[in-house]
Amino acid sequence: MKYEALASEILAGVGGRDNVKSLVHCATRLRFKLRDSRRADAAALKKNPGVIMVVESGGQFQVVVGNHVADVYNAVNQVGGLSEREAVAEDGDKKDNLFSRFIDVVSGIFTPLLGVMAASGILKGFLALSLACGWLLESSGTFKMLFAASDALFYFLPIMLGYTAGKKFGGNPFISMAIGGALTHPLMMAAFEAAQQPDAVREYFFGIPLTFINYSSSVIPIIFAAWISCRLEPLFNRVIHSAVRNFITPLLCLVITVPLTFLLIGPAATWLSHLLANGYQSIYAFNPIIAGAFMGAMWQVCVIFGLHWGLVPLMINNLSVFGRGTMVPLLLPAVMGQVGATLGVMLRTRDAKLRALAGSAIGAGIFGITEPAVYGVTLPNKRPFIFGCIGGALGGAVIGYFHTATYSFGLVNVFTFAQIIPAGGFDATVWGAIAGTLLSFCFAAVASYLFGVVPVEAVAEQAPAAPLNRKESVVSPIAGDVLPLEQVNDATFASGLLGKGVAIVPLQGRVVSPVAGHVASLFKTRHAIGIESDDGAEILIHVGIDTVKLDGLHFSAHVREGDRVKPGDLLIEFDQAAIRAAGFDTTTPIIISNSDDYVEVLASGESRVREQAPLLTLLR
Repeated sequence: MKYEALASEILAGVGGRDNVKSLVHCATRLRFKLRDSRRADAAALKKNPGVIMVVESGGQFQVVVGNHVADVYNAVNQVGGLSEREAVAEDGDKKDNLFSRFIDVVSGIFTPLLGVMAASGILKGFLALSLACGWLLESSGTFKMLFAASDALFYFLPIMLGYTAGKKFGGNPFISMAIGGALTHPLMMAAFEAAQQPDAVREYFFGIPLTFINYSSSVIPIIFAAWISCRLEPLFNRVIHSAVRNFITPLLCLVITVPLTFLLIGPAATWLSHLLANGYQSIYAFNPIIAGAFMGAMWQVCVIFGLHWGLVPLMINNLSVFGRGTMVPLLLPAVMGQVGATLGVMLRTRDAKLRALAGSAIGAGIFGITEPAVYGVTLPNKRPFIFGCIGGALGGAVIGYFHTATYSFGLVNVFTFAQIIPAGGFDATVWGAIAGTLLSFCFAAVASYLFGVVPVEAVAEQAPAAPLNRKESVVSPIAGDVLPLEQVNDATFASGLLGKGVAIVPLQGRVVSPVAGHVASLFKTRHAIGIESDDGAEILIHVGIDTVKLDGLHFSAHVREGDRVKPGDLLIEFDQAAIRAAGFDTTTPIIISNSDDYVEVLASGESRVREQAPLLTLLR
């Protein structure tokens, strides 16, 4: 119930449940696939205090909500009557370019495994640290059991990816999961081991020679195999009678796809895997310092647009092919650079809301979740984000110089340090990673502290033509009793995260324009409206608490988005008695959404106001 209101507002912002074709989530984002992206209201969602940012990338409408994304995801599914489902290709999908579709497929396949991948990688790192420090012996039962727990996901990765790829491609995920199981079956692994012997006897499938490959931890073969199976499945379903379809279709998919994978798909995909791995390795070997600087600088830019998903298979593939990966260490400075920049902003800013947001974002960033820091702190202030990227480049160059590698896969975070310890214990590559990351963190923190946030006094000194006493007045859009925001029975408004302002308990059911300007946004449920004044103030008027649940009932709008308005023009009418009878509080927050653009937002001090009486004074 905690996230029900936010879930309702997000569903309204994406165009309603009927506009949602599929929904999954990653570490911080709800990833919607919409039927018509034009029906979504990204501007309104960005103003929602529970939403950090909205990004449209890779054919997905991504709503960034932070670390509690799983709870919001469950609430959205519950409120909208949705279930975790993936979209089968429709005619509307054809407008997406090939790269966007690739990013969408990769993120859909790997997103469900992120949490357990991170956990497995952290456990592997701790085991490596325990061996290096002599806390555990490799021959001990404790080590073997914990190693099995950490390695199971990666060893049986084709089975896991078979399930998620089957869902993404719109087929029966258990069929593609079984195909992944065949790739890692003990019989096939034993055949691979036997084929490595000098006197090995060649195996055949109906006279066709077989090439046995170790598919444990592989990525590309099962994805191609799952795609083939999911294309065959609907073809068989159309021609097979419904009485036997449930077992004949899976039978045919297995009988056709598994041999095809071992004979053709597997060898071809393995060749492609090695080609990609060797291609990256050639670029890295050409100049690891430049490669490190580039990855350190650009990684967070890729994260902003969701393009980092395109590199995830390559990272896992490199580990599978070489047993080590050099890309993940290069990303440590990129992550910690943004954390350092956020720390610099937190120490320097006098904005209590920004300081609180930065404090929570630092904790998330240390554990590899940088979206709250980037979208909430560094990117809006511009220079801290740039300093974070520069720090990432400097640190990445250092790590590239030391040729640091990881020996297990996981999210890039503070635990990555444990994953870079080689079998022989601590060496120069480990210390190089520590040095590069500290350089990135310290540079970004110091630069952001010194130059990332412009204090209010500096603004006043640098802009004498726009003195602090420049005022803009906002009149009351509603007649009623005035309350401070902190007394509103809603944590989102009361916290001030959405902006400064006041709340009014209405005496009548009408809302008029508080300024001269235009209608910037009008919620489809007509319970809230955004007005942008001619002087630049962004005013949100939200009638009632949780009234989005009424889905427009008891509300009527008298303007449309984009309409010009002047003070006193009727915007919305609402039936107060009916709304209260339905169990909703009609207290109406009036918020200045862009409060950060003002030195202060002052209330009139009156306990009761009439319509169009002075309500707020904004000081530039």
